[in-house]
Amino acid sequence: MQTPTADITIRDFVSQADYDACVALQDVTWGRGFSERVPGAILQCAQKVGGVSAGAFDGEGRLLGFVFGMTGIRDGALVHWSDMLAVRPEAQGLQLGEKLKQFQRDAVCRLGVRTMFWTADPLVARNAHFNINHLGALPAEYVENMYGEHTGSVLHGGMPTDRVVYRWSLDNACAPAERSGLPMQGDELIPEATITRADGAPVALLTRDESMVRIHVPNELGDVQAQGTNRAHAWRLAVRSAFTARLAHGFVVTRFVRAQGDALPYYVLAATR
Repeated sequence: MQTPTADITIRDFVSQADYDACVALQDVTWGRGFSERVPGAILQCAQKVGGVSAGAFDGEGRLLGFVFGMTGIRDGALVHWSDMLAVRPEAQGLQLGEKLKQFQRDAVCRLGVRTMFWTADPLVARNAHFNINHLGALPAEYVENMYGEHTGSVLHGGMPTDRVVYRWSLDNACAPAERSGLPMQGDELIPEATITRADGAPVALLTRDESMVRIHVPNELGDVQAQGTNRAHAWRLAVRSAFTARLAHGFVVTRFVRAQGDALPYYVLAATR
């Protein structure tokens, strides 16, 4: 199946050249030493059991981005786990990430899948905005150091690989309405679960008698990492503490607000019990 987008075609991988190009793009994205790299054989085998290995190709057949996921059973139900998505830096801004995700969604819906899962770093604001505000997925679980501290990726930089697990309901026939990511009236009154001290270091506030909280994250994680390992680790631990404490008390993520001026972006969590 193919989905044309101007001079770009999104389609399943069908040849060894496609699989090789995907492995090469993983190296470009995460570094050649990345321990979680998916080899071509697995990309191909996954397709034979309901998985998705597909890419966005330009008019000359060059791979600009790809998506990979596996289909299986979770809690007795058919689900799809989206394992990887990457777009070349020079192709970003073409909405290929969203188009690849929708291609994946359509493919697994035809199999009868109604729920898709994937992980994302909670500190990366642009990913939270994409997942929550564009796709309509929501974090359902927080996992500490999911992939260990030494994946070999230049992007991870030795940080604990904490992840939130997103849950995307595919029941609706149409894609969910896009959220703006803008603050709502009264957001400034919602208690903060993470604050920054006078020296700029983030800290988490313990659970209080609250029904809603804001968990702030950096506007650009890369900028924080450039300031040194200690500052990046401080953000990791602060957000970890804030998230795990609230989720343990029955809170759920309801929305994500993008950075406004000098104000940091934040998740909004609400109590359900």
